[in-house]
Formats: sequence, C-alpha cells, structure tokens
Amino acid sequence: MKNNRRQFLQKMGLGTAGIAAVPFVANARISPTAKNDLEEDQILQIGDEIALAETAFGKVRGYQLNGVFTFLGVPYGANTGGKNRFMPPQKPEKWEGVKDTIWWGNTAPQIMDNRYANVHYSFADHWNYDDVSEDCLKLNIWTNAIADGEKRPVLVWLHGGGFTNGNGFEQDGYHGENLAKNGDVVFVSINHRLGPIGFTDLSGVGGSKYANSGNVSMLDIIASLQWVNENIANFGGDPGNVTIMGQSGGGAKVTATMSMPASKGLVHKGVALSGSMLTANDQEYSKKLGQYVMEEAGLTPGNLDKLQEIPWREYLDIANKAQERMRKEFPQPGFRGGFGPVADGVNLPKDTFFANANSHDSDIPLMVCTTFHEWGATRANPQLEAIDLNGVIEQLKPRFGEKTAEIVQAYQSNFPDKKPAEIMILVASNRQGAVATAEAKVKQNAPVYMAWFGWEPNLYNGRMRAFHCIDICFWFQNTDRMFTHTGGGKRPRQLADKMSASLLAFMKTGDPNTGSLPEWPKFTAENGETMVLNDTSEVKNDPDRAARLTLPRA
Repeated sequence: MKNNRRQFLQKMGLGTAGIAAVPFVANARISPTAKNDLEEDQILQIGDEIALAETAFGKVRGYQLNGVFTFLGVPYGANTGGKNRFMPPQKPEKWEGVKDTIWWGNTAPQIMDNRYANVHYSFADHWNYDDVSEDCLKLNIWTNAIADGEKRPVLVWLHGGGFTNGNGFEQDGYHGENLAKNGDVVFVSINHRLGPIGFTDLSGVGGSKYANSGNVSMLDIIASLQWVNENIANFGGDPGNVTIMGQSGGGAKVTATMSMPASKGLVHKGVALSGSMLTANDQEYSKKLGQYVMEEAGLTPGNLDKLQEIPWREYLDIANKAQERMRKEFPQPGFRGGFGPVADGVNLPKDTFFANANSHDSDIPLMVCTTFHEWGATRANPQLEAIDLNGVIEQLKPRFGEKTAEIVQAYQSNFPDKKPAEIMILVASNRQGAVATAEAKVKQNAPVYMAWFGWEPNLYNGRMRAFHCIDICFWFQNTDRMFTHTGGGKRPRQLADKMSASLLAFMKTGDPNTGSLPEWPKFTAENGETMVLNDTSEVKNDPDRAARLTLPRA
C-alpha cells in the first residue's frame, strides 16, 4: 500500500516543527552547600590563556563553564559553497594564531520559513538556530580536561530533522555539558550538509566529477569522525572508543554511517533513537531525481557546473520542485525517496545494511530506543483526546487502508488499559522499523540492546505523553535544562540518572548494564527483549508483538 507518512502526520495535527525533529550518573544538581559556593565563586572562565587546545589545523580557544571546557564552532571541513558544492568535504585551511571557538557554527542550508509558526511546538521544543550558510562543517566539544593523557570515551551526536532539517544544537536537550562533566566523557556534536545540498545525485548527468554528489552529507559525517580520530586526544578523548548517537533522522544517520566502509576504525558503538534505516535510496531513483533537478534549473550536462553558482536558497527551491515532480511520477511509500543517502555501492552498500557477517560493522554494538508515543497529536488538541475507536479507525485509514480496523482491534487487545486516543498514537508510533533494525543487526557478531521509553510528563493536562524527542534529555542528563519536555525537578531526574548511567556504561564497554536499571539482556529475534523505561523500569519480551504483527510489512 502506498502512503505518505508526512501527509498523514500533518492530517493528524502534527505541525512541521514536530516533523522537523524527524524524524541521547547523575544530573547536574546543586546541593545547598554547593549553591553557597557558586554564589561566591565565578562559574565562567574566559580569557587569553583559558581553554586553549591544539588541532591539526591550528590552535582553538574556548571557555570553561561549570568546570567543563567548551569549544563551539570548531571547523572540521572547508566551506562547502561554490566549487565545493556537491563535492566530498575538503579539509579546512590551517590558520595562524588562535581561533576563538566560543559560538555555534553555521546551520546547514535549509528552508527556515515558518519554522516557528506553531506556538506550542515553539514553546515545547524552543528550537535554536543561528546563521544559515554553506560554511557549516563545524563541531562542538565539551570535555573535563585538555590533553591530559587520559582516554575518555567519546560520543558524537548526529542531530535529527530527517535528512533535511536541524543542526547540532537545535534543542537544549542536545547540550553536552552535563554528560561530559558527570560521566567524564568527551561530547561532540556536529553540523553537516542536508537536503538537496547534501544529497543531490548528479552522477547520472554529470559523470565522474559528480560521482559522490548523492552522499556528500554522509561523507561530511565521515570527515567529522576522521577529525575526531586525529584530534580528540588533544581534548582528553580516546579515538579508539567512539560512540555515534542520533535521534530520528540522526538515528538513521547512525545505522547508515555504521554501514559505510569509510567508518571502519572510526566508529566503535552506535545508539539509534527513534529512527533507523536498513537501506539507502536506490541509485536509479536518485539519478532520475538529479536529472529532474538539472532540468528544473534549465541546464544540460554541458553546463551543469552552473548549479554550483546558484545561491543556495534559490537552489533549494529548484531542487524541491524537482522532488515534487519525482514524487508525482515515481511515488515512494512513507519517508522513502527524496533527498537522502544513496546506495551507490561505494560510499553506502547497495544491499541491506548489516547483511554481511564479516563486514567491519559486524563488531559494532548497537542500542536501539523508541518512545511509546512518537507521533502523538493530542498535545494541543484536547478534542482529539476524546476520540472513540471508530474515530481512531477513520484517522488511521489513510495510512493503513482496509486493514485499519484489524490493526486497531489488535492494539486494543494488546493494550487493554489504553484509551482510544492512546491506541491511535501507539499504532501511528509503532516499533516496526526499530525491531526490523534490531533483528537485522543481531545476526552479526556484536550485541544489540533494545529500549522503549514510556515516561510521560505532567504537562498539557497529560496530553504530551512519551513523544518524539522527549528521551534525548534523559540520556544526556538535561531534564532540568529541557524543562519544557519534562517539567523539570526530581521525578524526571531520577530516571535520567539511571538512563545516563546505562548510556555511559554502553559507551565504555558495549554493555549498558551498570546496576542502575534492572538487568538488561541482549536482544534476540526470538524473544525481543526490551527495556521499558519509566518511573519503574522493567524488561519485557517484545511487549507489542501481537499487535505489531498485524501491520503491513514496511
């Protein structure tokens, strides 16, 4: 059955800001004594000789906040505009003296119009965006020490927003200070090319010059990991222990990056939250889309290089018109198609990810987590909360067609204590993709661990539930920082203590067991072992299997 999940979500009441995220010890708490100390002591240190670090391209100077060295907007690649557009990332030019790295790097080109149009999403997610530019290959670092000879585990955060939107600091929940400070790890977040700038496959019309154009965004991620490999020891990190972690589109970037031959030796563990992928776009499709871009721009193979001269905002409009044509002529189900990673057989496998038991990714442990109510639409819609089961069937029918009633009844049987609005959200937010990823990966050597996040905040009269993005701030110890997702305070902090401890254990050993949560077994296809995360967490064997098996195959 063909369907467009984005249109389906919008029909259910999800605004574009909610979709844009599509698409991870203790929290930093202050005791009464510590509060007195902080009232007397200065928490920010910035100056000529403070937070200086070496990179292969020159010295950088950050600042120290709450004892954590912070470097923002560090270049890992050259400007991607002009002659570098559609080309693999180039190394940044070396600089003389010291580069001040105290503010976020540019956001990758994307359409920012009406990004804050929905007041409820703006309030809850309070997106952070800075200047938008093709000079966007920048990363951010939080660490407890600089070049002290210690080998701290490194986490590289890949932001959400599908493959089209977002940046490495778009939510306060992405902030790396607390995890770095309390877990003694090095936290890195990156910006990279997105959408048509990062995934226009011109190899079919442009020849060998454009051979990699369909995957330059993914090659940016590889370039950032190469930078980490070569430089992170100067920031107290261990280049031999790097975990990549992402949410929504970032989760898909995690599984895609793990599968790239170029990630061998650069990635040692993976964590995919609320998103993953097992196949990239077919190259016949991506080449046709690239041809349509050329035609929409009024160019031919002979003058194709002019695409590199068009202002990026104008180019996005051209590319999106080509994508509209492509979707009409070659419709794809769900989120498939469009501008995304390409299965070119060189940068990304042509076959299913993790299919080769002897490939380098076979030895990379993977943690997968989703939330109960990823696509909850009731937050700002009290009327939808009162829906009955017949209404649920009508809401879901555009997506599931004739099987809708059977699916709704199966979920109601599987979750008899849930009200109709919750059944609707559970169906829309089903774990089918996450389980498929885990079942594919578990055939390799390294272990897989599965989690399902069900904690709900007491906000919006209880209608927010365990929505898409909410778990990020728990993994990163930012439940008080991201209070519009959690409400802040003791209750979410208690679960964040346990979840972040498990993440840190996984980063260090590939095993999340640390005693903070119940014993967390490895995932198996037979039993579907799943850690259900809530105020009281527990392990269940594939808790939604009976209902999930009624869904059409993805």
